[in-house]
Amino acid sequence: MAEEESPAPAEKVIRVQRVFVNQLDTYSSGNIGKFLSNCVIGASLEEIAEEEEDEEENKSAVPEALSAKLKEGTFQVVGTLAKPESRQPEFAVETYSALSREDLLMRLMECEVIVYNITEQPRQVDEAVWAVSALSEEVGHFEKRKVFILLSTVMTWARSKPLDPEDSEIPLTEEDYRRRKHHPNFLDHINAEKMVLKLGKNNKKLATYVVAAGLQYGMEGGILHTFFKTAWLGEVPALSVFGDGSNIIPTIHVHDLAGVIQNIIDHVPKLHYLLAVDESVHTLEDIVKCISKNTGPGKIQKLQKENAFLTKDLTQEFLDHLLVNLRMEAVYVKESFNIRWVAQNGFVENINNILKEYKQSRGLLPIKICILGPPAVGKTAIATELSKHYKLHHVKVKDVITEAIAKLEMIVAPKEGGEEEEAEEEEEEEESMEDAQELLDNIKESMEQNAGRLEDQYIIRFIKEKLKSMPCRNQGYILDGFPKTYDQAKELFNQEEDEEEEEIRGKVFPFDKLIIPEFVCALDASDEFLKERVMNLPESVVAGTHYSQDRFLRALSNFRDINTDDETVFNYFDELEIHPIHIDVGKLEDPHNRLAIKQLLREIGEPRNFGLTDEEKAEQERLEAEERLALEAAQEAEQEHNEAMELAGRTARWEEWRKRLEEVKREERELLEAQSTPLRNYLMTYVMPTLMKGLNECCQVRPEDPVDFLAEYLFKNNPEIQ
Repeated sequence: MAEEESPAPAEKVIRVQRVFVNQLDTYSSGNIGKFLSNCVIGASLEEIAEEEEDEEENKSAVPEALSAKLKEGTFQVVGTLAKPESRQPEFAVETYSALSREDLLMRLMECEVIVYNITEQPRQVDEAVWAVSALSEEVGHFEKRKVFILLSTVMTWARSKPLDPEDSEIPLTEEDYRRRKHHPNFLDHINAEKMVLKLGKNNKKLATYVVAAGLQYGMEGGILHTFFKTAWLGEVPALSVFGDGSNIIPTIHVHDLAGVIQNIIDHVPKLHYLLAVDESVHTLEDIVKCISKNTGPGKIQKLQKENAFLTKDLTQEFLDHLLVNLRMEAVYVKESFNIRWVAQNGFVENINNILKEYKQSRGLLPIKICILGPPAVGKTAIATELSKHYKLHHVKVKDVITEAIAKLEMIVAPKEGGEEEEAEEEEEEEESMEDAQELLDNIKESMEQNAGRLEDQYIIRFIKEKLKSMPCRNQGYILDGFPKTYDQAKELFNQEEDEEEEEIRGKVFPFDKLIIPEFVCALDASDEFLKERVMNLPESVVAGTHYSQDRFLRALSNFRDINTDDETVFNYFDELEIHPIHIDVGKLEDPHNRLAIKQLLREIGEPRNFGLTDEEKAEQERLEAEERLALEAAQEAEQEHNEAMELAGRTARWEEWRKRLEEVKREERELLEAQSTPLRNYLMTYVMPTLMKGLNECCQVRPEDPVDFLAEYLFKNNPEIQ
């Protein structure tokens, strides 16, 4: 051990170390790079007790480390990107994309540590082999020793034979790496491992290591993301286990894997092949059942291995990891490294923290909304639109009661022989048959005594069970029109504690954070507005509802009465600092509640779910394209219609103008003719005879100046002068 840690003092002298990690925009490499960017150089050489204090400091310093990338003493992470369009991670000092081999080698030469991750994309295997080969050829130009770490997978052990055929519980360890047999689909990986170990052998300036990592989980989910997503969506009655599920899968949390890499960098151990697995011995069935119980329906179904290929999100490489059967133990890592384990005991024992990480990383935070207000104000219509937009569960009191009673009747109903096993599983979580029968009898008795209405205690019980159901805990809910009073709200959302303790605390009472709404919407409108809205409803809509005149007026009066006291349901939320969003629907003058919905969308914010699937995106794009084409066709048709109408109008106006012009010309002509008659008569009587004689005379004489001759002739022969 002393020999292994002897180089440590030399490493501590380095205050800044550049660490290259390939493909920083992928799940595994991204989390490893982010982890290393927050690690102080040499921190894993300290005792764990001291590291605990350092970690508290690092937690508070994480934002500072992200903003100040050149913080002294931490690893400075650089690397490539899998997709050129990806944005540079905040933790990275530099990122590269589409580099030539020569330029990439120059970047590698600038780094003291090179980590090549080949667990996610098989095509990175060739690049990793090239990188270690190119570095080995440049050893003579190294100023300091470089560390090359190949992050491989335990799939290179997949076909290894057990150490003792009669005792399958003996685990494989790092010492057995020469006996490992690879999975047929991972031939390139094992060849890369051999190349890396060979080039680092007896090379003082290039220390090479191979880390065989188990199935990685944590943060965004990794390979297990498909199971988490399926369970979270709640669209299947049971999660699928491929095969009998008894195969043991070596696993490791992605941050624990990053801790192994950190220790290799700090310790530079003499052992060059290491296993990176946690201490769990979990089967595929254990893992899937754990996810189903804590995230989804709580049940599993075993399918043929061939059916796994029908799951589109599971690639061949993912399936190989899920179907492997290996019992392994990372002895060296456990005994020689100082790792602050996130999940040393494995996936199942740490499911709560893993699930919390997953939801935070994916932004899967439930949205819990309560919509309250007087009858006919539009609660259900608005809740329906919000539930569609945010993909939330619309919780209506009537539906919850119907569902709960049907569930109780199903429990007490006699089971056939084939259903006995299912009934036994349900009894672990639901009331026993006797309790269910007793509750059902009490409900029927209560409804008989209250004219078909159910007492608050049962309504609150059923709604609380609904809000605590896994779908509502995953996605969230919209509670429609309940609770109506302060006491109902207190009983529904309070934590179940002793009455004496509640009385002592007074109004500072504990509430159930699991089901308390995040947003409370208080709709309101004047009585006149609500009455007019109900009066304008079609008879077909009003029939059979509480919108009949008597029932509506009674319900409206009751709502006003219970909301004039000092302790209203809104006071309850105000005391919890959950201040309602007040919207006066009457003032908006919007019969379809578009403005109210728009305001609520602005207050609540963006959805917090997985978003659209690839199929949904394609369908949405198709619908948008169709709508766009239809809109363009409608606009084009409208434009053509407008142009035709304009042309017809222009033609009609031209024709009318032409007719008017002809009429004006005719009138002018008639007017001129009427005005010219006296003048024409005068000319024919007094002027034309003399003029004609003068013209005849002019033609006979043919003077040099006809005009002058004619003028002199007219002057001489003027009838008045004669």
